Amino acid sequence: MTIAAAWADPRLAAQVLRTRRDGCSEIALHVEALHDARQVLWLEQRINALEGVRRVAIDRAARRVRVVWQTQRTSLPTLLENFAAAGCPARPLRHDEIEDARAAEMHDALKRMLVAGMCAMQVMTYAFVIYIGVVDFVDFSTRNLFRWLGLLTTIPLVFYSARSFFSGAARELRARQLGINLPVALAVALVFIASVINTLRGSGEVYFDSVSMFVFLLLGARYLELRSRHRGGAQGDALIDATPLLAQRRRADGELEMVAALNLASGDRVHIEDGGTVPADGVLESAAVQVDEALLSGESRPQQRQRGERLVAGSVLLTGPAELRVEHAGADTGVARLGALAGRVRQARTSIVGSDRDVSHFVRRVLLLTVLTALGWLLVDPSRAFDAAIAVLVVACPCAFALTVPVTLTRALGQLARHHVLVTDGNALLALARVDRALFDKTGTLTVPRLDAGTTEPLRGDSREQVLAWAMALASQSSHPLARALTDAVRGNVAPAQAQDVRVTLAAGIEGTVDGRTLRLGRAHFALNGKPTAASLAEEAMVLADEQGPLARFHFHEQPRADASATLQQLRGEGVSLCIASGDSADRVAALAAPLDINDWHARQLPADKLALLRSMQAAGHTVLAVGDGSNDAPLLAAAEVSAALTSGTDLAQAQADLLLLDGRLDGLLQARAIAVRMHEVVGQSRRWALLYNLIAVPFAAFGLVPPWLAAIGMSLSSLVVVLNALRVGRERATDTDPRHSGPTRAGEVSA
Repeated sequence: MTIAAAWADPRLAAQVLRTRRDGCSEIALHVEALHDARQVLWLEQRINALEGVRRVAIDRAARRVRVVWQTQRTSLPTLLENFAAAGCPARPLRHDEIEDARAAEMHDALKRMLVAGMCAMQVMTYAFVIYIGVVDFVDFSTRNLFRWLGLLTTIPLVFYSARSFFSGAARELRARQLGINLPVALAVALVFIASVINTLRGSGEVYFDSVSMFVFLLLGARYLELRSRHRGGAQGDALIDATPLLAQRRRADGELEMVAALNLASGDRVHIEDGGTVPADGVLESAAVQVDEALLSGESRPQQRQRGERLVAGSVLLTGPAELRVEHAGADTGVARLGALAGRVRQARTSIVGSDRDVSHFVRRVLLLTVLTALGWLLVDPSRAFDAAIAVLVVACPCAFALTVPVTLTRALGQLARHHVLVTDGNALLALARVDRALFDKTGTLTVPRLDAGTTEPLRGDSREQVLAWAMALASQSSHPLARALTDAVRGNVAPAQAQDVRVTLAAGIEGTVDGRTLRLGRAHFALNGKPTAASLAEEAMVLADEQGPLARFHFHEQPRADASATLQQLRGEGVSLCIASGDSADRVAALAAPLDINDWHARQLPADKLALLRSMQAAGHTVLAVGDGSNDAPLLAAAEVSAALTSGTDLAQAQADLLLLDGRLDGLLQARAIAVRMHEVVGQSRRWALLYNLIAVPFAAFGLVPPWLAAIGMSLSSLVVVLNALRVGRERATDTDPRHSGPTRAGEVSA
């Protein structure tokens, strides 16, 4: 199958095509062979001659071609074949709706801000003439002319630049909520309408300069917030684009065929060229290679992978070629699951409990103060009522309060993404700064288990290779740390067996049919199905058994993670008390706790026991961080105020975790806590600033001491202060020299 023919798959085409409102399809192509203007003209004419083609846009500098056409009349494979026939082979670029929406939003926000800025500068020029006219240097007709010029210049600002405020206010009213858009829209509308009326009458004050500066400065603050939010989103969303769209699959006859990577299945053999991107999770079946896993693990140094070891989708082959036996493809790959979690990260930015409620209360008070100010001045001096009410409405705008938490959180999430920490719940990040207790699982979290194949002990006369093959057949179906340790140690050394009807029991083991008989792998009590257990077996971490009894026992030794001691020591130094809760035996837990200087440890803990331990800590008033790696940790992670999981853990553990340590390093907790503490400080500073500003500005405005134009500048500058203060989060903590902070490697579109 040719590369062009592979794109006939509708599921593959959906990843690169965008459907327009007019029903046409749009695609972006990378064309390397665009060397001169004549070639560009020839290519444009050839593609435009195809049936259904509406538009061809060629950017020779960027080597990009964008085509809009009707796929019903010319298929995508036909389009690509015509590019190749013209001597310009084209590679479709992945279409990302989130990326497109993000770019469109940024472009729209920038246009609105620029229009507002140009209008504001021009209106301020007209206002200068009007203000001079107050002291009679300018005659009435000239001042009236500049009023009309100010009106005409303000119209595009109000009806275009400020439209987002009006639409936002309408949404808030339909939802019966009081948000930050309502007072902004009211202020702009009232001031503009009053100014139009006074312009038509030829008398009274006009506030076109106030409206212009108000809208421009507020749009500037929102643009900074939007840019920070999008930068943070791009960090996590890079995972979505990590895998290639096409792969070279080896057929039974040994020939290669180009197929969609999402159509790969377990057991397929894939060929990867030097410099290609691994299209699926699988096992290396050729000679040793070096891979770049910077995007996935944060490790910028090349990683050596031997025959029989795993390669992960999204990693880049630095030395090749290589042959891969697929284990997981498409949505089942590790990088795809992390990409799906990016959606939860985007939700985390808008799910802060209490933030919207605080804004709603503030808006209610602002509207009440505005009405009371107007009523008060109507009794004292009706001519000043409108100015004073507008000044209160503008100067007390809740934007500073509303922007504090979202902007600071967005900045924090972006900084944590640089440290390879993915946050799925913004509330948990706020709580992390208050954590005073940390509860750790042992196996796979504080330690890395290792199986010494030489100490595997068959118990019924079977060969060591045979029991290892049986055990691997079951262990390969689980992501538990011990199961992974067994699989990694055995892979490539024995011929694997096949397991069917596999069932996993949390905190116990795995059961399945291997070579026609039912086998159990796990704790002795589980493996022997509740039968009496010899004391020597009871202490073993893993036993393989069938219906007749034990077949083998496996000896594991555990190594503390390289960064465990330093991480725990720093947490302790920050006032966090430490605890270990493990399902392992007491002697093993004690052997780990002693060198780590942890006196509070608990052994033989079932999931319910760990949950009860957590509840007791919470009942004592502690804010608890739970760190785990394994399905039996899922209840614990779900119940803790803050939870973290290493990405080497099971899917269930990761689904329950608030923080994902993408590089599998515990010291990511230190980065997360440092940024969370800094975020807590900045939020407090911004809130105090907003409160102080309103306590000073609102009374002055209510007593008529602040004109509307000054109120607009004051409110807008207060919002800018909040945004700029939020950008300080993580700046002092950033360690850009850390090799793990290297930029992500973008995957190629074809693994070839």
